[in-house]
Amino acid sequence: MPDTEQEQGENRVVDLKAGAHVMMLDAGVYCVFHAPGQKPPGRSGLPGVRITRAPGVSPDVVEVSTFETDGWMGSMNGAALVRVHQGPSGVMVTTYQELGSEQEGSRLQVMRLIDSRAEGGVREGVEATELAAGTPADKAVVGDVTAHIQRQGDVNGQLGDWVGTPGSQLWIEGFSVNTTGPLKTDDVEYQAVLGRGWLSPWVEGGKFCGSRGMSLPILGLRVRLKGEKAEHWSLRLSASFTDGTRLGPVDGAEDALEAESLAPLEGFRLELIPVEGDTEEKASKKESSSRKASSSTVRKTDKRRTRRQ
Repeated sequence: MPDTEQEQGENRVVDLKAGAHVMMLDAGVYCVFHAPGQKPPGRSGLPGVRITRAPGVSPDVVEVSTFETDGWMGSMNGAALVRVHQGPSGVMVTTYQELGSEQEGSRLQVMRLIDSRAEGGVREGVEATELAAGTPADKAVVGDVTAHIQRQGDVNGQLGDWVGTPGSQLWIEGFSVNTTGPLKTDDVEYQAVLGRGWLSPWVEGGKFCGSRGMSLPILGLRVRLKGEKAEHWSLRLSASFTDGTRLGPVDGAEDALEAESLAPLEGFRLELIPVEGDTEEKASKKESSSRKASSSTVRKTDKRRTRRQ
């Protein structure tokens, strides 16, 4: 009997509470790290997180580097470096907690360090569509909008189209905007609404704003043009939220679009329109005409002076 009890003690199985999530990441280099302010682990070393490639993903496609060789990040102060060579590709995030523990589970943040996506190909494809419709290449603003949507992953759309589906009840976790033509990508910047009165920092065009695969919805957005481009182009923004709220189209630069209830964002449409009668081309022509008129006036004045003499 004593031998049996000792054997049972040595072979004791402890049940844990575990959860698994797959993050779909675009090509690039990312840092996954613990959000600040988390409590240290208990005697068991839990809660904790392990970061690995998703099942079926080749090491040639995704590389994961952590301080521990098995991908273990622990519950605080750990980090993982993830390199995605071909995206979107899956990264497995597995969380572990003691069964019945009241301690909050690990909270993670994802930061993109390098965007190695071949954006040229994406932009060329969009531009080809615009040109086929007969729009002059030197006047059209073309581009694409990408949103990471709950249970769907990254969904791509074009400027002027809805990204995300109004009425779908599927929230958006983050987005990015790319433009080309008269407006370059770095002429645009945007923010995500994270809470009441709480917006993310401004993010430059082409970069992702928000999170992926962490089940963290954004509650709205704000988009604006930078510098002199804002004088010649109008930006219109419409949005739909999971509580049925519809807003816009409004000037996206003025205020962030968010529902009064702070319901998650489920879809939005971004439009870029030249200011009527004041495009950069017309402004340039006005300036040129003004110079010609001024030059003509000077020549006429000189002729009159010559005649008087």
